[in-house]
Order: sequence, then structure tokens, then C-alpha cells
Amino acid sequence: MAAGDGDVKLGTLGSGSESSSDGSSESPGGAGEAAEGGGWATAALALLTGGGEMLLNVALVALVLLGAYRLWVRWGRRGLGAGAGAGEESPAASLPRMKKRDFSLEQLRQYDGSRTPRILLAVNGKVFDVTKGSKFYGPAGPYGIFAGRDASRGLATFCLDKDALKDEYDDLSDLNAVQMESVREWEMQFKEKYDYVGRLLKPGEEPSEYTDEEDTKDHNKQD
Repeated sequence: MAAGDGDVKLGTLGSGSESSSDGSSESPGGAGEAAEGGGWATAALALLTGGGEMLLNVALVALVLLGAYRLWVRWGRRGLGAGAGAGEESPAASLPRMKKRDFSLEQLRQYDGSRTPRILLAVNGKVFDVTKGSKFYGPAGPYGIFAGRDASRGLATFCLDKDALKDEYDDLSDLNAVQMESVREWEMQFKEKYDYVGRLLKPGEEPSEYTDEEDTKDHNKQD
């Protein structure tokens, strides 16, 4: 009966099942499950590959958002350079352009928006007329603390507290390189948006005498 046994085995293989030594059989379903497992492995690999690209895209988006945030901060955190609200007349519209002159700290403090409509502030030794931004730099504005003061330290350290203001001349010598670079960037942005009206004088420094020609020349550059 050896041949018969062989025929049974061949028939069994032909039918797609194979008897095991314990009498159990493995159907083609097992091979299908293995193939299905292989398919899941392939899908998982593809997901991992796609996931890497997705992570790269997320990282790029994060970098773009970070750059946008830094620009938002550098441009005044929603306040720098914007004028009064739509439909409102800016105090700057009714004021004549200020003639160029230099200021001591005491003289600068007179232009805080509470004693006169004109608002000045200093950045890196330069004095700017920010009256057209009175909504932000006026007494009730979010950056009103800088009105009539040297705003350099506060802008460099992103501090809106009185701790960022000094009653005496601030030479900024204790600021680090990054903070000083920030001060220079603020100075350039104020030059682009507001009238430069003179220098902030150091203790004992004499003010410069500006001719009408120099004053007109500077104003024309800003226009």
C-alpha cells in the first residue's frame, strides 16, 4: 500500500492541504495570512517612509512660523508703526514737523504725550517723533512706557516694565552682543517709519546746531 499512501499525499498536496504528524492540516489560508502579514509589513514601511517626509514638512512649517513670529516681534508686536485707528484723526496731522535738534534726558521727558500732543522716544542715541503712533506710544497705549524716554534697553530685552528704564543716561554697556544687535535693528526700523529729530545727548555733551538746509535734507530722506 506504499503507492496508495503516496497517491494520498500527492492528492492532498494537490488539493492544497498537507497532513502533519499530529493529524492536523494547514490550509492555504495560512499562506494567505502570511501574505497578508507581508502586506502589513510593506504598508508599515511605506508609512514610516511617508512619515519621515511628513516630519520634514512639519519641521519646515515650524521654521516658517518661527520666522514669522520673529518678524512680528521685530516689527513691534502688533504695535510698531501703525497709526491711529481708521476714521480717527492722528494728533500728528495737526502738528507741524519738528525741527531737528538734540535732547537731554530731561528735555526728552517733556514729550511723553501727557504734557504735549507730541511724543518722542530715543533708540540707540537717536530721538524719533512717534506722534503718529500715539495709539500705541501715547499714555494709554501698550508701549506708552517708552514715551519721552530712552527705549533702547526695553526694546533689546523685550521688557515693558519700568525696570527697563533708567533715570540717568544709559550707555547700554552691560548688554550682550545679541541685545546690541537687536537695538540696532530697532533703530533702523524706527528710521524707516518715523521722523528722526535729533540725538540723545550724553551727560555734559553740547547740542549740535542744525541749519535749515540740514533739517530739510534729513526730512526729504525720510519722505
